[in-house]
Amino acid sequence: MLGIIFNLRKFSLIGVIVLILSSLPIISNKFIAYLEKDYQPIEIAEIENVDAIVVLSGMIRVIGDEENLKYEFTDSVDRFFAGLDLFNNNKSPILILTRGKMPWSIGIAEGEYLKELAIKYGVSEENIILTDEVQNTDQEAKAIKEILTEDAKIILVTSAFHMPRAEKVFKAANINLIPYPVDFQNSKSKTTMMDFIPSAGSLFDTSHFVREMIGRLYYNLKY
Repeated sequence: MLGIIFNLRKFSLIGVIVLILSSLPIISNKFIAYLEKDYQPIEIAEIENVDAIVVLSGMIRVIGDEENLKYEFTDSVDRFFAGLDLFNNNKSPILILTRGKMPWSIGIAEGEYLKELAIKYGVSEENIILTDEVQNTDQEAKAIKEILTEDAKIILVTSAFHMPRAEKVFKAANINLIPYPVDFQNSKSKTTMMDFIPSAGSLFDTSHFVREMIGRLYYNLKY
């Protein structure tokens, strides 16, 4: 019995230590930096013209209930506005938005909401294409492949942390692309004492890192 109690205490202590370390900005920032290490911000002027601009889902959350739904942006909203910037800079006459929607989600698919918003920002409806409903990056790539002509080239817009996985999946679908990473989250500020104080935001970043690495592992095994 004493041995069981000792083991429980030992595992509890390990759990607490892992939780504290995962909540430290000094550690979570390293994790985010690793996810984004292969990419740097790109000036729009450096991007060549292509057949379509593709903006991946993952920037909207739905709040409220079915009778009073509201759509709010997450930190990944840079994806949408980067797509608009590319369009307004004449990098392509076509803006493709994906109808991202999970089986348990309520409300309209993300791409449908973003289409309405893009029109409000001045994009003509005839210049916007929506995919079928999709649930993940793999489905997004396949849905977009069905829209494109055989030799089409796209600008792929997504968050920097997500780009390695997205680029791999899209290339596996034989889509010719230029990666346009946005939404960089790695803090490049000087290290201070605040970086050694646990925070909920840092814990979220660490869990985000774990989820993204699981996703990368899955697609590395698949492709």
